[in-house]
Amino acid sequence: MILNKISQAILLSGVVFLSACSEQAPSSTDNTAVDLAQESGAQSGPKLINTDKQRLDIYTDFSLKADLSHLSDNQKAMVSKLIDASKIMDELFWKQSFGENKDAFLAKLSDEKVRKFADINYGPWDRLNGDEAFLSGYKEKALGAQFYPADITKEELNKADVEDKKGLYSVIKRDEQGKLYSVPYSKEYADELAKAANLLREASKLADDKEFANYLNLRADALQKDDFQVSDFAWMDMKNNPVDVVIGPIETYEDQLFGYRAAYESYVLIKDLKWSERLAKFAAFLPELQKGLPVDAKYKQEVPGSDADLNAYDVVYYAGHSNAGSKTIAINLPNDEQVQLEKGTRRLQLKNAMRAKFDKILVPISEQLIVPEQRKHITFNAFFANTMFHEVAHGLGIKNTLTGKGTVRQSLQEHASALEEGKADILGLYMVEQLLKKGEITEGTLEDYYTTFMAGIFRSVRFGASSAHGKANMIRFNFFAQEGAFSKNDEGLYRVNMEKMGVAMAKLSRLILTLQGDGDYEKVDQLIATHGDIKEELAKDLEKLSQANIPVDVTFKQGKDVLGLN
Repeated sequence: MILNKISQAILLSGVVFLSACSEQAPSSTDNTAVDLAQESGAQSGPKLINTDKQRLDIYTDFSLKADLSHLSDNQKAMVSKLIDASKIMDELFWKQSFGENKDAFLAKLSDEKVRKFADINYGPWDRLNGDEAFLSGYKEKALGAQFYPADITKEELNKADVEDKKGLYSVIKRDEQGKLYSVPYSKEYADELAKAANLLREASKLADDKEFANYLNLRADALQKDDFQVSDFAWMDMKNNPVDVVIGPIETYEDQLFGYRAAYESYVLIKDLKWSERLAKFAAFLPELQKGLPVDAKYKQEVPGSDADLNAYDVVYYAGHSNAGSKTIAINLPNDEQVQLEKGTRRLQLKNAMRAKFDKILVPISEQLIVPEQRKHITFNAFFANTMFHEVAHGLGIKNTLTGKGTVRQSLQEHASALEEGKADILGLYMVEQLLKKGEITEGTLEDYYTTFMAGIFRSVRFGASSAHGKANMIRFNFFAQEGAFSKNDEGLYRVNMEKMGVAMAKLSRLILTLQGDGDYEKVDQLIATHGDIKEELAKDLEKLSQANIPVDVTFKQGKDVLGLN
C-alpha cells in the first residue's frame, strides 16, 4: 500500500471506496503511533467523525463456507487447529497496525455499526479512504504503523547505524537515550508465536499428507526463528494436500513509510480439485511469455521458475492483514526472490471470495458505468482469468535492478508495492492476450477480457489511496485515458476501444518494467504524482456507485461455527 504526501491530499469525500495488546500511553521511547488522549467530553467513548453513517455500510456480508465432506475426521480437526493459529496472527496484526488492545478498544464503541466498521478496519482509520480517522481522539495513522517509533523520519532511519535496518521481520525502537535499535519479531512477539507454533505442530500430527505435515512443522519453526525460506521451499514442494494454510508475516503493504516490514496474516484454504485441473497447464508458459515481454531484452533476462503451479481454493478463514479492509481474492507466494527464481511461485485463486465480489460488486458496477452493448462481455470466466493471470504475472519481469541498487523492492521503497501491483495487472492482461492468440485459452473473446478488465478498474480504484492495488489502478486508469483506450458517451458510460487498449497495454508494460529494472525511485515518484490521483470526472462516476448503494467490498462471516466444525 502506498500513501505519499500527494495522495494524502486527495479528497475522496462523497465517494465510497474501496489485531491483543496492552493499552498504554505513548512515550518517546515506545513503539506506538496511537494518540490515546481522548478529546474533552469523550469519556463515554470515541465518536464518529469525518464520516456519515451511510459509509458504515460499504461492506457487504458473505459467509465463508466450503464443502468439507471429502475431508477425513483428522483433516477436519486439523482445519480447526489452523483456524486457532490464524486467530493468533489476527492478534499480532492488531499490535502491528494499531497498538491498542482490541477488546478494550471495541468495548468503548457503543454503536454496533461503528464497532463493526472499526473491527473491519483494525482500528480507527478508514482503510478505503486514505486511512482517514473516523473516530474522535485519534491522530492520522502513522505511515510506519507500529513498526517504528511514532516520531521517526525516513531520513533518520536512512542515516542511522541500526542492525537489520531494512529487515522484514523486526521492529525499530528507541532506547532511553533516543538511539534507534531493532528487535526481531521472534523476541517481540515470543509468547504469541510460541502458541501459534504449537498449534501448527499439533495440526501436523493430524495431517494425512506427509509433505503438508513437514511444511507445518517447518513453518512453526520459522515463526520462532524469523527465517521462512526453508518453509517456503517446502510449501512449493507441497502439491497434493486438499487443505492448505498461508500463515506468518508476509506482505509489506502495512509499512507505508518504507515498505520493508512484513505484517502477520493467515488464510485457511480448501482445494477445489476440478477448477485446479483446469488451471494446471498455464504456469508452464511463464518462461516463454517472459521472452516475449514488450520491453528491451535486458529487462527480461531473468528466467522465472517453471515449477510454479496454479490452483483454485475455497478460503474458509482470513486473519490479520489479509482480513483488514479490502479482501484479497488471489495469492501469489512466496515473496522471497531466491525462491521465486529457483522454484517460481504458487498462485492460489480464492474462488468463493472471487465469486462474491463478482456477483455483489462487479456486475452492478458494469450496469452503472459500462455501455449496454458491452455489458455482455462482463463474465466470471474473464474476471477469474484476469485475476489469476495478475498473480501469475508477478513472476514475470525483473526482481533485481540492473543499476546496482539491490532488489526492486529495496530500491523503490514505499512505492515498490504499488508499481508491482500495476505490473501484475497489466502483464496479466498481456498474458491473456498472448494465450488467446496461441489458442491455449479457449473460453470467451478478447473483448470479454478487456471489458471485464475495465470494469475491474472501477472496482479496485474504490479501495482508495492507502491501497497499493488502488494506487496501481489509478495510475492505469489515467494512463489509459491519456492513450484513448476507452471513450465516454453523452450518458457518461464507458466504452473500451479495443485497438487502443492493446497499444496502451504494451506501452504501460514497457514503462513499468523499465522503471523497475532501473530501480528509479524518482521517476516512479513522479509517475504516482502525475497519474496516481482520482480526477474530478472519475470521482463523479464513482459517486454514482455510492448513490446506487453498490458495496465497495465484502466482509466475512467465518469460523468453526460457519463451517459446522463445532
